Amino acid sequence: MNRLFLITVLTLIFSMTLMAQKRRQPVQTIISEKEVVQSVYPDAEKVEKLNDYWYKILNSKNKTIGLAMSSMKFCTEVRGYCNTTPVLIITDTKMVIRKIALLTHWETPGYVRRLENSGFFALWNNKTLKDAQKVVPDAYTGATMTAMAVSKNVSFLLENGLKNKPKNIRG
Repeated sequence: MNRLFLITVLTLIFSMTLMAQKRRQPVQTIISEKEVVQSVYPDAEKVEKLNDYWYKILNSKNKTIGLAMSSMKFCTEVRGYCNTTPVLIITDTKMVIRKIALLTHWETPGYVRRLENSGFFALWNNKTLKDAQKVVPDAYTGATMTAMAVSKNVSFLLENGLKNKPKNIRG
């Protein structure tokens, strides 16, 4: 009886260890920047660089319909749970935030969904860049490292986006 109990316990421990290792394996989630932009501006045709931080979003008539900033090339040292957590901030032409989205990343999909479902990414929506700097996200249980890394990326872009605002944006 003791031998059967020991085998059962060891099997259970081995199974739990395998499950834990499987859950921790990072999986890259590919996010299309174009799809993120078109989720806000469905008629977006192209994006053109304005300066180191800003891009203008153009429709098929070459009219500027929005603006964007990406932390992809800047925040390479900011890590979430598994790796970098680059974000894309999309604004209207008056620089009011329309959307903040996580770009291609290695974070745990369930935790990212938890942040999305809790409204974390929407905290900055409909705010000017200055007002968005005042947003202080609450702690997010189970996704704290990801939330903190995303917040650092957003803060970096807000600060540098304000310092480097493009001039004469016309709709």
